[in-house]
Amino acid sequence: MTTMRDLTDVVRDQQAELERLRAEVAAWRARYDAGTKRDIAFTNSVGEVAPLYTALDTAALDPAALGVPGAYPFTRGIHPTGYRGRLWTMRQFAGFGSARDTNARYKYLLDHGQTGLSVAFDFPTLMGYDSDHPRSEGEVGKCGVAISSVADMETLFDGIPLDKVSVSMTINGPAIIIYCFFIAAAERQGVPSHALRGTIQNDILKEYMAQHAWIYPIEPALRLIVDGFEWSAKHAPQWNTISISGYHIREAGATAVQELAFTLADGFTYVERGLARGLDIDEFAPRLSFFWDIHNDFFEEIAKLRAARRIWARHMKERYGAKDPRSWMMRFHSQTAGVTLTAQQPMNNIVRVAYQALAAVLGGTQSLHTNSMDETLALPTEAAVQVALRTQQILAYETGVPNVIDPLGGSYYVEALTDSMERQAEALFEEIDRVGGVVRALETGWLQRQIAESAARQQWEIEQHRKIVVGVNELVTDEPELTIPLLRVGDEAEREQRERLARLRRTRDNARCTRCLDALREAARTDANLIPFILDAARADATLYEIRSAMQDVFGAYREPVFF
Repeated sequence: MTTMRDLTDVVRDQQAELERLRAEVAAWRARYDAGTKRDIAFTNSVGEVAPLYTALDTAALDPAALGVPGAYPFTRGIHPTGYRGRLWTMRQFAGFGSARDTNARYKYLLDHGQTGLSVAFDFPTLMGYDSDHPRSEGEVGKCGVAISSVADMETLFDGIPLDKVSVSMTINGPAIIIYCFFIAAAERQGVPSHALRGTIQNDILKEYMAQHAWIYPIEPALRLIVDGFEWSAKHAPQWNTISISGYHIREAGATAVQELAFTLADGFTYVERGLARGLDIDEFAPRLSFFWDIHNDFFEEIAKLRAARRIWARHMKERYGAKDPRSWMMRFHSQTAGVTLTAQQPMNNIVRVAYQALAAVLGGTQSLHTNSMDETLALPTEAAVQVALRTQQILAYETGVPNVIDPLGGSYYVEALTDSMERQAEALFEEIDRVGGVVRALETGWLQRQIAESAARQQWEIEQHRKIVVGVNELVTDEPELTIPLLRVGDEAEREQRERLARLRRTRDNARCTRCLDALREAARTDANLIPFILDAARADATLYEIRSAMQDVFGAYREPVFF
């Protein structure tokens, strides 16, 4: 039996040990300060990193904040078995040309061991334009796959059973329309919506903040997202209705802490809109997911993911009153950082991606995309995609890393950095609240300016050689750059898409299509959930732009304010 005297002795011993350590660290510091250091910035994306971390840096941390895997606050992961139970889903972001072209690539990837599909759409689709719209000319199929109708979606997944494969779709402005195309295509396969597994990105707030692929003003866009929460909770319970994305915020120039804070603030805003609709938080929160960018600073990225889980769990439980532990768990996909890839010495990108993938796995990601070495130059070739996929497979099956859950847990540096990022994120939440919340911060340009200032500082650090980018501002070779094969997408996809759309409009029941679009337009003027109306229009073979336009007639179009 432990007595008070025993506990007092333990505390005294711990204090004596810390005092001994303080003296030891002070002696080391004197030797360190007298030593010669390299003339570079010893920083991560936020600021200076200390040269040494010890028990002094973690002594004040709450032991309950660490915990064990699968238990609140999930710092060490959301599953008690970690990767011993199930490896992360290995995805490759793929899409180019026509739906037929991309379908062939998907089958290649699945044959080579990929376990989930991620759809990259072309720019017209991302903006809600049909392939034969005048604004689509020259862009069809160039940076992703062209999808203008349910028929295209059917072709995209021809021969791929949608009740067996998890599908992620990266699209935001017209996301709810593409989601309905997917559901309707699955129905034509004989797969009901409740059997579908996957994610639609559908994160419109970060579009206004960073990526700029929007259609409608903020309020109606948020309405559509909450419509998706409400409908999917009943009809597609395995589907992730949103992937709240830090990826594009970071790619636009945010620091790791800004990515962490701004993304979570967006997530809190979506939760608040769902609650305002009258939804039970435990009905929709378990299907919210996140998407993180994994950059080059190895330990910072691991700490970011650990802090993200802890912050989300605490806010969901204590601030929003969620009772279901599934609502507290942050589930997320990760992708290696596209902005870190270089056109110079492109083979170096394989190494960058490997280290970033390792950081994502050590941080506990549930799903991972590894960029191909050629993605800064063009859409990836099959050979480059295979190397990127093999990077994940070697990590999974050869390194031993998945054998231990959160193997860096307890590291003085990792725990101190996790705690520091959490505190800095909470400070940014307070700043966002002071300017009126996320929507107001977007309307005034506050969030956009924070990212722009960070991006400018990072560029200055590279130009001043304070940050080294191998092969770009240091270790530059004089000989001709290594050339690698590139994938070139021609104009065949645009011709094919124009023919497909012309045929679709000739052969569909145009009267039925018009009725469905009129019903959608009228419903948009009410408070009705619009998913059933969009689904009816999709089933009637209305095109992407036709459905977009029906709602735009009511909602109007977003116009970005000018900020200085």
